[in-house]
Amino acid sequence: MNVDAISIRRARPDDAALLAGIHDAAWRGAYLGILGGVDLERLIARRGVAWWEAAIRYRTRITVIEIAGVVAGYVTCGRSRMKTLPYAGEIFELYLLPEYQGLGFGRRLFTAARADLRAKGLSGLAVRVLVENEPARHFYEAMGGDPVSAGLERFGRTDIAIQIFGWADATAFRR
Repeated sequence: MNVDAISIRRARPDDAALLAGIHDAAWRGAYLGILGGVDLERLIARRGVAWWEAAIRYRTRITVIEIAGVVAGYVTCGRSRMKTLPYAGEIFELYLLPEYQGLGFGRRLFTAARADLRAKGLSGLAVRVLVENEPARHFYEAMGGDPVSAGLERFGRTDIAIQIFGWADATAFRR
């Protein structure tokens, strides 16, 4: 694939339907069998086009990767919500359409988020991952994340084990 056909950019209002579709497909691929079916459907339904339109309008930090004209994934990041940990930045979500996973595009989104956090002056980075989501855990381990905390998070009616990965410096990761 020609690398000129790959671009990373901020989400635009006309991306809302695409982002809703990526979220839907990625969540079904990642969480089917981990989250209960009814809970999964409710969580996906919350993130429809209107939700994404509002997020873009209110300037949520959403970065997309476009591959040969197709918006194939996104990452959201900002100030960490995990106040008890020593990381100022957080990646809230990083998702790709299933057919683009495992091809290095997640690494590009991760790198873009690191640069974004660094530009905002946020040192350190944390990410929450469901323990049962082995591909995500392996991805963040490969990106150099250290397991720094664990706990439970409620999804619908179910408490699910989570692992938190941390990077002391948002600019450093293993290759």
